Amino acid sequence: MQPENSKASIIIINFNGGELLTECVKLALETTVPVEVLVGDNGSHDGSIIYLRNTVSDARLKILENGKNLGFATANNRLVQQASGEFLLFLNPDCLMPPGTLEHMIDIMEQRPDVGMAGCLIRNLDGSEQPGCRRKIPTPLCTMARSMGLDRILGNRLFMKQCIPPHLTPLPVSPVEVEALSGAFMLVRRKAFEKIGLWDEGYFLHCEDLDLCMRFHQGGWKILFVPEVSVVHAKG
Repeated sequence: MQPENSKASIIIINFNGGELLTECVKLALETTVPVEVLVGDNGSHDGSIIYLRNTVSDARLKILENGKNLGFATANNRLVQQASGEFLLFLNPDCLMPPGTLEHMIDIMEQRPDVGMAGCLIRNLDGSEQPGCRRKIPTPLCTMARSMGLDRILGNRLFMKQCIPPHLTPLPVSPVEVEALSGAFMLVRRKAFEKIGLWDEGYFLHCEDLDLCMRFHQGGWKILFVPEVSVVHAKG
């Protein structure tokens, strides 16, 4: 039984995740880090929770059925309040984490006490980098440029270089500071999270991860992108 001694709490919000949810949980439990896996289900009707219960029997796994779709932020906040880990890993149910990934990510963060949040390389099923795993906070200029196609037309102009999405630039070879990460895989230092506050429940789905990243920056915490380890985000 691990909950009181967990190094990390892996938090997974499920909504009709199918059998991928079970694969996600099984891989998460393969880590050598003392963990607990908390699954919050937002009213799934595809049998994914039944399949998980019938397939995985592990004292480190806890399932909370919300009965309805509370949204990503609210469901995460419910589980955070039950989590015991020094680190919190927010992981999508279609995100497959190879053994050794969490170990490496925690090692990096323990070497960098100024880092409050870290993410790794997120790949599509074909191995390509998924947009969003290293991000910039959208500015009015860049949002307008992308919506009007000006980034493609004026992409070589100096003032437009700030609008180039990071995933279109060369992949770094070592950890680098970034403006934002994807909520599909987000490792957070618990003491930083407690100072920043919970997920903003005003967002139902999408943008809540950008909001959290902005608040981490405002709170004086650095955000790190770690390219040497990767996970596969099946649905993206």
